[in-house]
Amino acid sequence: MTKIYRNIVDGKEYERQNEKFIEIHSPIDGSLLGKVVAMSQSDIDRVMEVSKKRQEEWAAVPVNEKAEILYKVSNLLIECKEEFGTLLAKEVAKSKNSAIGEVIRTADLLRFTADVAKSMEGRSILGDKFPGFKKNKLTMVIREPLGTVLAISPFNYPVNLAASKIGPAIMAGNTVVFKPATQGALSGIYLAEIFHKAGLPAGVLNTVTGKGSEIGDYCVCHKDIDFINFTGSSEIGRRISNITEMKPLLMELGGKDAAIVLEDADLDLTAKNIVSGAFSYSGQRCTAIKRVLVVDEVADKLVEKISEKMKGLKIGNPVLVPDADIVPLIDSKAADYVQDLIEDAKSKGAKLLTGGHREANIIYPTLFDYVTSNMRLAWEEPFGPVLPIIRVKSLEEAIKLANESEYGLQSSVFTKDVDKAFEVALKLQVGTVQVNNKTERGPDHFPFLGVKSSGMGTQGIRNSIESMSRPKGIVLNLH
Repeated sequence: MTKIYRNIVDGKEYERQNEKFIEIHSPIDGSLLGKVVAMSQSDIDRVMEVSKKRQEEWAAVPVNEKAEILYKVSNLLIECKEEFGTLLAKEVAKSKNSAIGEVIRTADLLRFTADVAKSMEGRSILGDKFPGFKKNKLTMVIREPLGTVLAISPFNYPVNLAASKIGPAIMAGNTVVFKPATQGALSGIYLAEIFHKAGLPAGVLNTVTGKGSEIGDYCVCHKDIDFINFTGSSEIGRRISNITEMKPLLMELGGKDAAIVLEDADLDLTAKNIVSGAFSYSGQRCTAIKRVLVVDEVADKLVEKISEKMKGLKIGNPVLVPDADIVPLIDSKAADYVQDLIEDAKSKGAKLLTGGHREANIIYPTLFDYVTSNMRLAWEEPFGPVLPIIRVKSLEEAIKLANESEYGLQSSVFTKDVDKAFEVALKLQVGTVQVNNKTERGPDHFPFLGVKSSGMGTQGIRNSIESMSRPKGIVLNLH
């Protein structure tokens, strides 16, 4: 019998009459992994009611007690990493090692979140620091929770990117309504169950599942939501921004991360990082390298080295091919989109060096040279294993092309010249610049942000806690 993964609402499995279900199939082989409930708008109202009711009492719990719960969650994640990793791998087509690694990283993230929250202190400000005021005024600045946070996670890192929202939110004293991506919902509910096994009070973390077309807009516009923390496509991010009014947002969206390669770059190091950055997990990462801007002087050599490195990529079913780099894309719609970009580049004269073909939802690692600005591949985010090489005549041209993108998440610059590295870093319109490394999220306590269509607000453990709380000044008038 197919397992039903039920939502956790007010500390219990949520059930009602006449339920409808959504089947979750593995992208690997189409096997049925489980079912989740397609919640209705009235179900959402119930979840919001519970979350709002429980928030005030949760905010009153001392920070050290909140932290102890996160430590327990972290320990439980390590204990069940094999079981959890197996589910995660099947649900989003990751290699087993990669999936287990995500669970372990999540445990580390939550432990560190608890540590950071305990270390965050208020501050005091004397009035005489501003001209015209005397020492008889003193303000104490504390932080308060916002209320109820709506956390919406993506399919590609359904555990880590969920926990990066939930952990800081609850440490700040908020309750959380957690909506995982449909493909990723089984892992999301499993994560919520672990929070409750660790002793998180009923109603502090509630989950919702359902079709975005039916409950998506309803959730983000609900009157009882005080903050929205979303990771997903720029298209959906723009919609959320447009339809919500006076709700603070923290959004991690799409990217078209460029690797800029200068004439003095270590080409072996560069090629290694570009291949890893572009093709791991089939490029289904917002921080994947999605275009290479290389000066003509070293373009031929770099392309040769990238092509050679690509021969070592492992391709196939991640259950049968340990540590597979190229796995089935999340669904046929995603594969169709990548195939369209490939065909467009071919038709407009790009030189196909390797790949370009498809088996079911596996797109073989694809490398194009001589990609030009009239091709969709130069600008659109494929979220798949296809990499365009764009040749440029100068550093200035590379910076110009990089900044013309609607996205601004990350970029890489490869050079041995520190001065040039800083010149590029200061001119690029992105959230993070990696010097001599692939674009990547990095340690979870680093600030992580995008500009333009790549996001709004700053993530990272301390930044996230601050985003999901607000300062309050209490002024003592000393007479």
